[in-house]
Amino acid sequence: MPESSGAKPAVPLVFDAPRRAMPPRHFADLDDAGRAAAVAELGLPAFRGKQLANQYYGRLIADPTQMTDLPAAVREQVGQALFPTLFGAAREIECDAGETRKVLWRAMDQTSFESVLMRYPDRNTVCISSQAGCGMACPFCATGQAGLTRNLSTAEILEQVRSAAAELRDRDGSRLSNIVFMGMGEPLANYNRVVAAVRRITAAPPAGFGISARSVTVSTVGLAPAIRKLADEKLNVTLALSLHAPDDELRDTLVPVNNRWKVSEALDAARYYADATGRRVSIEYALIRDVNDQPWRADLLGKKLHGALGPLAHVNVIPLNPTPGSEWDASPKPAEREFVRRVRERGVSCTVRDTRGREIAAACGQLAAQG
Repeated sequence: MPESSGAKPAVPLVFDAPRRAMPPRHFADLDDAGRAAAVAELGLPAFRGKQLANQYYGRLIADPTQMTDLPAAVREQVGQALFPTLFGAAREIECDAGETRKVLWRAMDQTSFESVLMRYPDRNTVCISSQAGCGMACPFCATGQAGLTRNLSTAEILEQVRSAAAELRDRDGSRLSNIVFMGMGEPLANYNRVVAAVRRITAAPPAGFGISARSVTVSTVGLAPAIRKLADEKLNVTLALSLHAPDDELRDTLVPVNNRWKVSEALDAARYYADATGRRVSIEYALIRDVNDQPWRADLLGKKLHGALGPLAHVNVIPLNPTPGSEWDASPKPAEREFVRRVRERGVSCTVRDTRGREIAAACGQLAAQG
């Protein structure tokens, strides 16, 4: 083993978001019972709750003045009570001939976060944020180095989805097919709101957007107890574990949460998730030149994954995306190919992820909510 990884110490972990006021209650924060209660509070008949849900989740409308089946006399009241403005687009930037679009959102309290919409020939994917910033402190990630501002509300998460779906519909009539919780933040550190959002994303209309759970990916740096808890929810979404190193010595630095839950604990939790859901687990591995790309680490990764997950593991090798001030770089292509070959040689499925949005700082690890 090499005597040094070249990795730098990270800033301290932050598991609990700073105490900042959350945005006002929004219709998207409410489950079925909450919607019924809210409509009753306004003195409206019960069927209005289903009407509003159909407008929001089915027609992708969040402005009651545009809800034509709602009596004009109550639209303003409903808007003020249930559809407050949560955030607006502060900056939008595109690349890949308009097929990749990043939006910087600015909330009413001036909190900023980002989402990225990516159009492919066979699917349309939105990468959404679950927190403003991130407290996990991974040193190769711009979001992690910026620190955590606050959790996003369930409605703030869902509004990113609705906005992306509405944009696709209005642009050319296409539909949103995939959602990945791979934007800013550690989703499992905002557990309750993320799970509530996933339930509404996957619920059939008019209670939700009706997107298949198999088309939703929730990523995590390895909060082992939360992974097990998510497995017990039986949501059957895809779990993506950001591993980035197969050995504790290096992962303690690259992914500081490893100081609390070691590689073996993260993989045990991933196996529990795979067994509970029957779903294959994605193992995310950002390949960094001369840091975690050594052949022996590829062998160790393949060996550990084959033992822990077997055919239920798939490795996504991610060429490191550049971030401001970082001395680290992506591994050369020959080293990347050799790494993939060695993992596969151990009987583990492994591919290199298609990277989108590098030139607009919209790729994995680049979101920093600046601009």
